[in-house]
Amino acid sequence: MTFGDIFKSSFLESITEFSAVDTLIGMCFALVIGLFIFEIYKKTFSGIMYSNGFGMSLVGLALVTTLVIMAVTSNVVLSLGMVGALSIVRFRAAIKEPMEIVFLFWSLAVGIVIGAGMIPLAVIGSVIIGLILVLFVSKKITNTPYILIVNCQGENAEADMLNILKNSAEKYIVKSKTVNDAGIELTTEIRVKDTDTGFVNRINELAGVSGATLVMFNGEYMS
Repeated sequence: MTFGDIFKSSFLESITEFSAVDTLIGMCFALVIGLFIFEIYKKTFSGIMYSNGFGMSLVGLALVTTLVIMAVTSNVVLSLGMVGALSIVRFRAAIKEPMEIVFLFWSLAVGIVIGAGMIPLAVIGSVIIGLILVLFVSKKITNTPYILIVNCQGENAEADMLNILKNSAEKYIVKSKTVNDAGIELTTEIRVKDTDTGFVNRINELAGVSGATLVMFNGEYMS
């Protein structure tokens, strides 16, 4: 067997299994759904530093995954080699928001499903996921959680501070209290409606209060 026979039997025969029409249709659907994922990401983004590059990577991820799955499903030998090649890939991009993981897996799932030829499943599933994210993730919170740290001198100042919290905050709970020679450091978790934080100024003006710090609560409390 010559090199030409090997080349013909292994390479040219694989090309005959390739369908340009199916590839074009799959890539078009991957592009449309990827843009849909991108729009949902922009609409539901709740952070401060928005990354347009991450949004566009969702589109590219859907396209690349579709192309890879199409190649894998059309050739058994290639699929085995692809598994070995992908096993050495390491992603080291930092995830800033937990919801970004959802969008990454969503793009990957769309590429896999479209590449496998199940386009209706990708379309219907993406519409359902998009509606759920828009309805629940972007839902406005009625009251905002904060952590309030107050440094004061004596129990009278502490009582006056808690009295202001009782009248200004919807709900509050003392998380920690530290007493030393310098005074009292009181840490409370509070919920404020309509982001009204003017009560912090009144607390700071109290006699015996040396400082008041208000920090938005991000779900992690460190004592």
